[in-house]
Amino acid sequence: MTVARAPAAVLLVLALCACSQLRESQPARTATEQLLFSTAIDRVCNELAIQIPPNSKIFVDASYVEGTDSKYLVATLRDRVLRHGGSLVAARDQADLVFEPRVGALSIDRKKTLVGIPSIPIPIPLAGEFTFPELALYKRDRRQGVVKLALTTYDAKTGALKNSQEPTYAFSHQTDWVVLLFFSWDSNDLMPNPQNDEWVGEGSYETVVPDFVSDPWMAGR
Repeated sequence: MTVARAPAAVLLVLALCACSQLRESQPARTATEQLLFSTAIDRVCNELAIQIPPNSKIFVDASYVEGTDSKYLVATLRDRVLRHGGSLVAARDQADLVFEPRVGALSIDRKKTLVGIPSIPIPIPLAGEFTFPELALYKRDRRQGVVKLALTTYDAKTGALKNSQEPTYAFSHQTDWVVLLFFSWDSNDLMPNPQNDEWVGEGSYETVVPDFVSDPWMAGR
């Protein structure tokens, strides 16, 4: 009798061990999802070959930019304009050049591989439904942020083309692994290594852009 009950006891223990759940975020979107978008956006804007004549006034036309975190994309592009020596203006009629970005992709792909038993809902009479937890002998769950961005530059007065960049691509990823039910880890390229705490707390203007001073008055401070 004891031998017969052993497999059932093992399954029960495994089920109890697998019932723990990590809540990544209290809001609807997790920090991981936001980092997948913003990291890929930072990279694609860094790859753009932005060319700005000296003392040019730039209007960034965001009419053709849509999607999740599109405002972050536009703000990052505006930041790159400033870093390349351009001056931002609020209206087209104030500008020398118009930057017109267009987005071909701004989303997340997900691919999951599982060797084991997936999570299964089990109806229980008069009690609703019980979800049997996932039991993974091997699991790979990869989420990849993908951005495709192109940029057209034209004269604000005449509408004549100044520059047209072919689409630029950038990616980010978060991959979760599970082996033999209990051994789990993850890999990502979303942030500095948490074990290396030198980056923690670095957020001052001097740290972010150490070689750029926009105002001579600030240079002496």
